[in-house]
This record gives sequence, C-alpha cells and structure tokens, in this order.
Amino acid sequence: MILTVDHVTCYRYNRPARALVQSHRLMPSNCAGQRVLNWTVTVTDGIAGGTFRDGAGDWIQGWTVPGPVSEVTVAVRGAVETSDQAGVLRGHRELTPPDCYLRSTSVTRADAALTALAAEAGDAGEALDRAHRLADLVADAIAYKPGVTEAHTTAAEALKLGRGVCQDHAHALIAAARAAGLPARYVSGYLFTAEDGREHEAAHAWAEVWVHGLGWVGFDAANRCCPDDRYIRLGSGLDAADAAPIRGIARGHGIERLEVQVAVQAVQQ
Repeated sequence: MILTVDHVTCYRYNRPARALVQSHRLMPSNCAGQRVLNWTVTVTDGIAGGTFRDGAGDWIQGWTVPGPVSEVTVAVRGAVETSDQAGVLRGHRELTPPDCYLRSTSVTRADAALTALAAEAGDAGEALDRAHRLADLVADAIAYKPGVTEAHTTAAEALKLGRGVCQDHAHALIAAARAAGLPARYVSGYLFTAEDGREHEAAHAWAEVWVHGLGWVGFDAANRCCPDDRYIRLGSGLDAADAAPIRGIARGHGIERLEVQVAVQAVQQ
C-alpha cells in the first residue's frame, strides 16, 4: 500500500515570542514494513539545524525560528510504501538495549490495578501470548472515548476511568507489560482508516513490546490489532512525551494556541 500524509501543526501566540526552538521526530525510518518514497518537513521562517539518528533508530531534526514570532506552521507532507509485517518491527536499526524500556515514567507507573492486570496475563504462556493477552485486557478495560482524558492523564487514571484514547491505551499496555517483566515502549505515527462507521484519528499511537527471539512487536489496543500496512511508524520513546513528534520551547510570556490537521490517504499503485 502507498500512503500519503498531510500533517499541519500551527502554533499561535497572543504575545509574540522572542524565539522558538523545536526538536522534530517527524521523519519515518526505512524498515521492512515501510519505505519512504518522498517526505518534506517545512517550518515557517524556520532555520534547520542538525539531523541525527538517536539510539532508538529515530531521525531527529532541530529547528530554530527567530523572533518575534506570532505564528508558526510546521507542515509535513510525504508518501510511504507500506507492507504488513504482522506487527513485527524488522530491519529497524537501533542501538538501545530493550531492557532500558523496563523503566517506568510518571505516566506509565503501574499501580495496584495495573499490576493485577499484568498478573492476569501471567499464565498465558510464552511472552508473545502474554503480550497479546495484555493488549486484549487493556482494550476490554478502557473504552475508546475522546474528550475524557488529557495529555497528562496517567495509565492508572485512564484504567480507573475506563475510558480514553489511543495514548491512554498505549500507556496502560506499556505499564502492564513492564509490570509483567516485558520491555515496552510508546510509538507515534499515522493510521489510514477506510470508512467503517467508527471514529478514528489519523495521528495515532500504539505500543511495542519486546519478545525475546522475535524482537519488537506492535500492539494497537485501541483498535484491537497489531500494526499492519495501514500504519506509518514515526518514532518511539518511554511514553507519549518522550516520543512526541514535535517538542520545543518558546521564549516569552505569551499564551500558545495549537491547531493540528492530519490527513492520511491511500493511493493507487
């Protein structure tokens, strides 16, 4: 499948910022499941900095926007050829040892409920079976419901609410997997969905769990599946903040407003 992406993020400030500095994780890596055909990232009045590949194999690009800054638009456009790898991440070059992803963060810390959920999958057999079982348990425990949680909602809070979005599903699965002794990480990317009567977001997130002998395997608990050729993988991290496609800081005292538009389409080959 060939997927095209049109992703526009606009930042507006009620008082001009003196300058803006950003770090982008907006360039997909080539691996067995995806091949970048063309891809551009532009920043209004931005000065591109260095580009490097981090230990997790993700491309990082720095940008600076000199002030005064009242409005900045980050535009991502490109096309990626994808194929179904049954969720297994193959051919992705990285150096970070999987055990580093056993470390919890403030939003992925397992409480008693998440620990109990992890224990419930403890008798599911091999690591891959336990990971699938955990994804199913999270999907059962958290109904997809936009507008209930926010960016800083923790995995424990989402599980207690029983509602959330893809970020909450991913955080809960990561927390439970780590509690079960399985390294797990957060993945940001894009999802193409055909009209099926369900509510979806093109900018998407899921979890990857390390399975010994197989490697990293993706699990999208929000959609009860493993990532396939409908998915484009951007980058990963310990949690949503760590894997954010755009991170940055604006120098000044103004209030920032953010607008995001994402469209993912399939094209004829």
